[in-house]
Amino acid sequence: MTDIAQGVVNFIDLNVMNISFLFIVGFIGGLVSGFIGSGGAFVLTPGMMSLGVPGTVAVASNMCHKFPKAMVGAFKRFKYGQVDIKLGVVMAVSAGIGVQLGIKLQQWILNTWGQAGSNLYVSLSFVAVLVIVGGYMFRDVIRPEKKTEDNSRPSLAKRLQAIHLPPMIYFKTADVRISLWFTVPVGFATGMLAATIAVGGFIGVPGMIYVIGASGLVSSATELVIAFMMGLGGSINWAIHGMVDIRLTLIILGGSLLGVQLGAIGTTYVSEKMIKVVMAAIMLIVAVSRGFALPKYLNELQLITMDPAIIGVLDTISFIIMCLGLLTGAVIILGSMWKARRPAVQLQEGYEAV
Repeated sequence: MTDIAQGVVNFIDLNVMNISFLFIVGFIGGLVSGFIGSGGAFVLTPGMMSLGVPGTVAVASNMCHKFPKAMVGAFKRFKYGQVDIKLGVVMAVSAGIGVQLGIKLQQWILNTWGQAGSNLYVSLSFVAVLVIVGGYMFRDVIRPEKKTEDNSRPSLAKRLQAIHLPPMIYFKTADVRISLWFTVPVGFATGMLAATIAVGGFIGVPGMIYVIGASGLVSSATELVIAFMMGLGGSINWAIHGMVDIRLTLIILGGSLLGVQLGAIGTTYVSEKMIKVVMAAIMLIVAVSRGFALPKYLNELQLITMDPAIIGVLDTISFIIMCLGLLTGAVIILGSMWKARRPAVQLQEGYEAV
């Protein structure tokens, strides 16, 4: 019988070291979330799992902390005029459906293969999604820009916007007119992924940029609206099944609420290209981290046989690389903010001197 069948969930013991680590992870996750619009789960979920939290509990607790944090970030960026409420609501409808189906999929995996199978699924999904999306965004960043009259939107988005498939919807803040049917798969995939591995922004933000045609700034801000709406519904479903560890939720939420506001402020100082750089860098580093964790779950499922000492070494390497990813993201964001803010401060001081 699985843990769910027995009605047992393995909640880890929390000591001072674990609490401190989770708070820092929460802060950096919030910093990244406010800056790039993703819920920050790509650092929070692996961070919890590295402490021994079961994958389902990590996903559920992360989703539970996400919606209040997303609400704070969305409100902050709404004041900066970066949020397209209409686009967020439209996307959230299909995302909500994806969330509920995603939770059912995760429960089926847990019932069929147990916690080790769920952990393997979460990690494999992380590696696949982060490598594909992160690699695509990194390629987009390093690719030389073509000097044309309109190179502000990806070619795919421009082709889709040219297709007249009723109902057509105009999103004012994003300045995009596109068929409703092209928003549905992006929203559904966002919700599905958010429910299964707690990472929806990795699909939602790139989807709004490359498929719908919204700017990076508007996409990252609008994703916070979607995260709030689907996170609320998903949290209720997960809580009913006893998968939310409220201790983890409150600890990472405390750090995240501080970080998300700072990250949101940072978007007013840096370029859209830098937002993509941050997202791509952290994605690829965390993908490598999760890759080193895979042998442990394969061994638990008896799909491979590996010496426990070697598994311990790989776990340590995975943890170190993940910490490197967190540090990299924080350094890039804070460094970019400081570098971009200095000219603005100097200009302001010049005006005051006059």
